[in-house]
Amino acid sequence: MSSSTSRRSYGVKGAPYGFLLPATVLFALFFALPIGYAVWLSFRKVRVSGLGLGSGARKEVWAGFGNYTEALQDSELLHGALHVLGYGCIVVPVMLGLALLFALMLDSEKVRLAPFTRLAIFLPYAVPGVVAALLWGFLYLPDVSPFSFALDKLGLPQPDLLDGGPLYLALANIAVWGGTGFNMIVIYTSLRSIPAEVYEAAKLDGATPLQIALRIKIPMVAPSLVLTFFFSIIATLQVFNEPTTLKPLTNSVDTAWSPLMKVYQDAFGRNDIYAAAAEATLIALVTLLLSFGFLRAANRRNKRDVSQGGVR
Repeated sequence: MSSSTSRRSYGVKGAPYGFLLPATVLFALFFALPIGYAVWLSFRKVRVSGLGLGSGARKEVWAGFGNYTEALQDSELLHGALHVLGYGCIVVPVMLGLALLFALMLDSEKVRLAPFTRLAIFLPYAVPGVVAALLWGFLYLPDVSPFSFALDKLGLPQPDLLDGGPLYLALANIAVWGGTGFNMIVIYTSLRSIPAEVYEAAKLDGATPLQIALRIKIPMVAPSLVLTFFFSIIATLQVFNEPTTLKPLTNSVDTAWSPLMKVYQDAFGRNDIYAAAAEATLIALVTLLLSFGFLRAANRRNKRDVSQGGVR
């Protein structure tokens, strides 16, 4: 009886691990293993002997940190990082600002057709990024754009959004159009979780809707704002679809406009998977450091606010 009881107890304790096993195997095969393989490739390179012909002429050898040194000195990768920096300075504040504004408007008591409005704002997020970039790309082309046609009929100048500085606005518009709805839903869900008693107490104290929004709603959804900002930073650092899709439509976007485009070009255009692996690892490290630093700063600020509130 004791042995059967112990076996039954062992089976109950081991049940959670059995449920976790499929997810763990999938995580290891399709996430951890590819990352480890990419890191391993980043420390390798091909040594060519002679003319590079015949068996054994091309041999994979240990490169140490040589690929990382070359990546950090690569002007194309650095220029791509600057492009993404300018792109992110437009996308992140505009997208989160609009998401917060729409969430506050939908949470208002006087809003009408709220379900339809939520769906209309969220719907662009359901459009695949490549499709959205292609649609907007044709809207930007002066020869086929209905906006250019309307401006021409009105006798107004037709700006070329695919050339020079306006290119940042064109790319940022695609990201804002597609990502605002998702961030709005996250913030709106957080707003709906605030107890109604908080609003009633504020109204009894004579607070206006604007004061309630600025002094109650926004501070209470700060964790959601931090979360959406965190996701937006990661998405900005990984921008790839928009410039790649617009590249055939303009000469202002080269093959290394963003860091990920540089990685793709080195891996599949130049057939140098070792340099591409080092660049991808650097991008992942930068993303990790920025994310960790931001989350740590946000947590430190939250703890300081809580401690100050407790003292008061």
